[in-house]
Amino acid sequence: MENFIAYNPVKLHFGANVIDTLGKTVKNYGNRVLLVYGKGSVKKYGYYDQVVSQLKKSGLEIFEYSGIKSNPIIEDVEEASELGRKNKIDVIVALGGGSVIDSSKIMALSIATGEQPWDFMTREVTPQKALPIITVLTLAATGTEMNAAAVVQNHTTGQKIGYVNELIFPKHSFLDPVFTVSVPRNYTTYGIVDLIAHAMEAFFGKGEPSITDQITIDIIKDAMKWGPLLLDDLTNIDLRTNIMLDATLALNGLTNYGKKSGDWGVHCLGHELSLLFDTPHGASLSIAYPAWLKLQKERIPERIIKLGNGLFNVNNVDDTIEEFVSFFRKVGSPVSLNEIDLGVGRKTEIIFQFNKNNVSGMNHDLSNLDHEKLVEFMFC
Repeated sequence: MENFIAYNPVKLHFGANVIDTLGKTVKNYGNRVLLVYGKGSVKKYGYYDQVVSQLKKSGLEIFEYSGIKSNPIIEDVEEASELGRKNKIDVIVALGGGSVIDSSKIMALSIATGEQPWDFMTREVTPQKALPIITVLTLAATGTEMNAAAVVQNHTTGQKIGYVNELIFPKHSFLDPVFTVSVPRNYTTYGIVDLIAHAMEAFFGKGEPSITDQITIDIIKDAMKWGPLLLDDLTNIDLRTNIMLDATLALNGLTNYGKKSGDWGVHCLGHELSLLFDTPHGASLSIAYPAWLKLQKERIPERIIKLGNGLFNVNNVDDTIEEFVSFFRKVGSPVSLNEIDLGVGRKTEIIFQFNKNNVSGMNHDLSNLDHEKLVEFMFC
């Protein structure tokens, strides 16, 4: 077990109708609100109207920025930050999934400091303050509603970067499972894959505390139990509730207790695939994780077997990998780059991208030779 510091200041509002206190909560942080959301779904299914109604009931002045992409881009963050500074915003309400919330976190830094958003991502600027952020979650997946991390991509520089700073912990996060009922089957699948991948990144991090390992395995097992049932019954609130709780537990810090860090190498691989091909985040992870496990099978066999035994009651590496592949296929997420219509001619491009951005893990280093092997595995 490693020494560790645990800190999570987010106040979580979880369950039916928690949105009823949103306006009063937001008003504690000011009167001028920047409401950030994605494309049309939050309006189509009424979530936007519910949020705006709550904000107006509390007499708040609302400014809006919409159109955040599913793989968030720095240009949107820049435009929204300029809008926020121009209108002297006091607080940000992020209505959406991980992309909206991650974008809002970087906006909170830029609006408060006047600095350019990408300068935070590249660590050229160290912020000293941020606007308060309040989230209303509409997609159970990333856990960003409960942590201090954000990921944004920049096509000009060819980078998709993760950023962590305690200033961007949300103040409050509102999680009503009803707000996820409209998520279509494919993105429900990708959310399930994403939460499982978050737990796995923790499991393969530095440090092996037995109690945290068991908690992590149980989160994955729970998602694997309820996920397929949810995909056959997308409007089932109880199943949506179970997956929503699994997702927030997978990345609220709990799975890092007794660890120095998670690994995050697979997420880095997935980010590069999303940057190159606009692959949905969850799909990139179901492709990358089996490849990464194959690469690591002779390096950390005991660790992989412990995970396989806890989840699937198997006792060797190959069976563990096959069980993960089987699950990903069962829920309809791709396990090979061939399944997303990429020809083998793209191998060189992908390897170059991995090498250029020095893709690696925090606990398990990846070399350029590893990148070549991983790409081969991804096309199997």
